[in-house]
Amino acid sequence: MDGDDTREKTLTDLAIQLDSENMIGFTRAFVSDLRKGFDFVTRMNDEWFRTISSKHWISVLCLGMGGSASGGDFLSALANAEGSTPIHVHRDYSVPSWWNTDVLVIATSHSGSTEETIEATERVLRAGGTVIVIATGGELAGFCELYPNCHLIPTIGGQPPRSAFGHIFSRQLACLQRLGLLPALDSEMLEHMLDRLEQVTANFDFTLDPEGDIAQLAAAMKTRPIALLGPTECQSSILRFKNQLNENAARFARIGIIPEMNHNEIVAWGGVGDDGDPANDSQLVLMLSWKGMHPRVKQRLDWLIAHSPTEYAWKIQGEGETLLEALLYHCIIMDWLSIALALLHGKDPSSIHPINSLKGFLQSVQ
Repeated sequence: MDGDDTREKTLTDLAIQLDSENMIGFTRAFVSDLRKGFDFVTRMNDEWFRTISSKHWISVLCLGMGGSASGGDFLSALANAEGSTPIHVHRDYSVPSWWNTDVLVIATSHSGSTEETIEATERVLRAGGTVIVIATGGELAGFCELYPNCHLIPTIGGQPPRSAFGHIFSRQLACLQRLGLLPALDSEMLEHMLDRLEQVTANFDFTLDPEGDIAQLAAAMKTRPIALLGPTECQSSILRFKNQLNENAARFARIGIIPEMNHNEIVAWGGVGDDGDPANDSQLVLMLSWKGMHPRVKQRLDWLIAHSPTEYAWKIQGEGETLLEALLYHCIIMDWLSIALALLHGKDPSSIHPINSLKGFLQSVQ
């Protein structure tokens, strides 16, 4: 895999050989999934939308795990940037002690069988809380038949949860926009954004451009420790990027958020008067950014790039007119990149044997 010709042949061949569950196809369909989700929730005429929107909610609590929880992180980022209602994410069997019935709960599990989400959701429902479930079915969706304050937005199955982010997040976002808990894009702006993101998806498809940026960057990442840095507004996409690398490519990735990491972690990077961590110059660093960053954060990021002790540092600018578009742009890059890296490692990007093994163990000790 040292030369471009070998890398091109290897990615093409391995995509055919290893991609057993069509992760590449699901990645190509990401924007189409977003469109379908926005349209589905917009057309829902359930009476509970009117009932819930008429109540004053002091905050929103998103319950979920893994890929099903990622959407909550994105919603929280949007709420922090432009919303009027706080949105919190909780990944566990419990609910926070501050939760009460004035907090709307969004419970998301692609399969509907995530045990942590099921237990936390049932705690809320038994306490008289209001829950909106986003799931393909399973026990979680079944709560909607047992509790009058539990309502279902069905999503689409038949694919790994981490590849279904378009289906899940579009339903979460459209739901909160329809309830007036997040500002909504008008239909024309939404359509223009999705058109641009479709072009981005095609541009980064490494099967169409085997010598392009994704293929080259994945090759550089293959033998180096990975670090993901970026501003607070991009924390949700940075965390999802790490998770996609973990699950698709079976690779570790460490993260740092600017400006916070400038007050501690920066010393370990060294480069100015301090030697830093012995492994800092071997790191491959990806710095996520977007045009709406605070000017001082941009200056901090530029300084980090200029003083990086590693020769392998790239800035990934989230293109677009809004934070939402920038975050979705990052999603497209991270999905293509994590799949390409998996293939270069000879891994099926859909393979999750340790997760399945743990689930089997937990079922055996119930």
